[in-house]
Amino acid sequence: MLRPLALLASLSLLAACASDPTVYPSLAPRPVEKLGFAEPVTAPAAPAAQDPALDGELAAIVAKGSAAARDFDRAATRAATLARAAKGAKVGSDAWIAAQTAIADLDALRSSHGDTVGTLDDLASGRAAALQPPYPALEQALANARATAEAQTARIDALAASLPGA
Repeated sequence: MLRPLALLASLSLLAACASDPTVYPSLAPRPVEKLGFAEPVTAPAAPAAQDPALDGELAAIVAKGSAAARDFDRAATRAATLARAAKGAKVGSDAWIAAQTAIADLDALRSSHGDTVGTLDDLASGRAAALQPPYPALEQALANARATAEAQTARIDALAASLPGA
């Protein structure tokens, strides 16, 4: 029983040695390698359907953000006046402390507007997670809120930099 198996194994090994050593696999690119690495073209997303519930929610959020921005602007005008008054004052003087306090109040008001940005961002990411198409009104409100937040930050930074000891 072992002898026929040994004979069969040795014949199969000899057959492997008998292949033609001059034939090599082709180094030409395979068809799949000719396709390239470009991303496939995708169809444009379907426009989002009107959503009255979302529009109402957006209106409330935008109104809250606009009120926060108006409050910030009023406080920023007051802080700018106090910062100009403290321009030549020493660090720790009453004028300097009043300006620093007004700038700190601006940070709190900026935070209220930041809540609006966060709420809009949550709505947009929730839609994306649900694989819903972008909602133009939401995207516009989010872009406006982010631009307002950046402007508020720049205004606070400019006021803080105008004070002595900054």
